[in-house]
Amino acid sequence: MKADIDPMTFTTFLIDAHRNTYADRNAVKAPSSRLRSTDYRFGRGDLAYHDTYFGVRDFIGEEIVYLHDLPLWGMNYFGVVLVDDCAEHEVYGFLREALQQDCVDIVPARGPCDYRRDGWAYSNAVDGVLGDFTGAELIYRGDVPVYRCRYHGGWLR
Repeated sequence: MKADIDPMTFTTFLIDAHRNTYADRNAVKAPSSRLRSTDYRFGRGDLAYHDTYFGVRDFIGEEIVYLHDLPLWGMNYFGVVLVDDCAEHEVYGFLREALQQDCVDIVPARGPCDYRRDGWAYSNAVDGVLGDFTGAELIYRGDVPVYRCRYHGGWLR
């Protein structure tokens, strides 16, 4: 690990940051940091989280965690709705729900390995460790894949 931070403290902070920003339908957006970006911020003590992304139906974004105002950890992601007849509010509503679930035995960069509800299914596969990882998440409506997001990240030096 790059900095002197307890791994459990960092992991707990990252999970809380995810749950209290995009994954929370009621989270307050931060002021846009770049032209037409959507931003969220979360902080606790010496740690700060900033998520910024572009796009609505298809999107690209980045998360950075800072320790003492210095970049510590980051992740990039790119997601797309795969079918034309699927409304993004349905897909992203279910995605937010999935991202609120507990991540057990998986790098907590996105959501759990699996989550299902009412004909919708979320799956997440990640390789690596929190300091160097790559992954992909999929959402299915029935047996049809309707959303895919690829992501990667790790410690910043």
